[in-house]
Amino acid sequence: MAPSAVSTLWTQGQLFSEQNFPDQVTTNSLVQNVVYASGTVGAIFIVAGLLLVSVGGVRRANVFDAVTQKLLGFFIGFATYFLIGFAIWNWQYYAAFDIANPYWQSISDWWLGGTLANDLAQNVDPEAGMGAALNNQQIFIFFLACFAGIINMLIHFGSEERIKPSAYYIISFFTAIVSSVLSWLTWGSTGPLTNLGYHDFFGSAFVYVFAGVVGVYLSHRVGQRAGMFKAHPAFGEYRNYNLGLTVIGVVVVFAGLPMVILSCGFFFDPEALFVSVNMSDTSIGIAFNNLALSWAGGALTGAVIAYRTKKYIYTLLGPLAGYLSGAPAFDIYQPWQMFLVALVAPLVAYGVYEWTQRRGHDEHKLGPLFIGAASYGIIMVGLIQWGTPQGGYFGIDSGPYAFQHAEVNVLWQLIGLTVAIVMGLVTAAVLSFILERTSGLRVSEAVEVRGFDQHYWDVVHDVEPQQAPGTAVRSDGDGTPAGPEPATTGDGGETQ
Repeated sequence: MAPSAVSTLWTQGQLFSEQNFPDQVTTNSLVQNVVYASGTVGAIFIVAGLLLVSVGGVRRANVFDAVTQKLLGFFIGFATYFLIGFAIWNWQYYAAFDIANPYWQSISDWWLGGTLANDLAQNVDPEAGMGAALNNQQIFIFFLACFAGIINMLIHFGSEERIKPSAYYIISFFTAIVSSVLSWLTWGSTGPLTNLGYHDFFGSAFVYVFAGVVGVYLSHRVGQRAGMFKAHPAFGEYRNYNLGLTVIGVVVVFAGLPMVILSCGFFFDPEALFVSVNMSDTSIGIAFNNLALSWAGGALTGAVIAYRTKKYIYTLLGPLAGYLSGAPAFDIYQPWQMFLVALVAPLVAYGVYEWTQRRGHDEHKLGPLFIGAASYGIIMVGLIQWGTPQGGYFGIDSGPYAFQHAEVNVLWQLIGLTVAIVMGLVTAAVLSFILERTSGLRVSEAVEVRGFDQHYWDVVHDVEPQQAPGTAVRSDGDGTPAGPEPATTGDGGETQ
């Protein structure tokens, strides 16, 4: 053997011998790291899709600011989760594994400056409490932090184009903390509600229902956008920018979700046994196929409603409603059950949407989808999969955290849903009350008419060519001629 090769082998051997706990950095752990990292990539796809939805659905005069506010709200939630959110969520496992002072110890270990949040995996004893599989847990912070940011982006849809940026950023910080507490309660196999029977595979309660309630409440507080339900003297009726981008955004969200599924479970020996985050029996193939059929079922019913009512909005609400109806139970539904549940979901969204539009409520996504379809999905799990074992943790044979000691039932689904709604209402009500009496919640009418891009960023958008002199021209709100076609207005003719 050549001297250089001998030297290389000696150096590698010395390197591995210096690692205190090499079992933490095995090839098996690397494979799991890649799986959880793929979930993070999927979450970033969802961020991109939501930005496209926003760009396509706002006035041209607000395009840049709408994206900027959402991105900053995302990073506020993202950083806050790194700061304290994961430590809160991890309380449940510290309690389940009988770690002394579990709540304080989790904070000490996993806040941004905590020991386990900053240690190298190969230097942490896998027998020392939650030090096991440290690489997986550290990567999981990134994954869950993305969803803390996504929650803030979803909330923004309810009040975009009229909420003050400063108010939204303050709200984003506090909602990231509250949603972390809600995730501890409702997502993860040993959380207080999950361990009693509440089932939520994709985190519908702490991501969708919570965000929907906060966003809808804020929408109520800030009121209608100028021109939404009746023409405004300055620019006429409300006009969307580019609905084609909105459709593409929905597809990009769909593209990211399959990767997220891989991060909503645990992998146990032997080999790679996939168990859902609720500790229910499942498989990756079933979860993937349920996701696909939820979109298909929702899209088909949504298309029927859209053609019957001549309102394009249901071509977008349909597949999203189907997805939200299945998100709590992709792990335990049989595919034919998922398809039937998804077929009904757009009808729920339709009922909520039409009811709110008749009352002039300027919010067109969160109510029908995240309060309507997501709540329907959470309840249906309890009805269809009543008795499915879950909860506890793999390998614990007895006690309050024994593996699969709890059962899914509709009562706990209703309790979990109620907790999410109440926490969303209280959070939004308290923050709105304070902001309305201090810095303010809504921008002035002058700012809204002028457009956020010009007011906050001195950005003036390009305009379309003017028509011949004497031709009647309507404006889309930022000086761009709207043309002679009828304006698209609030009842089904926009995507906000």
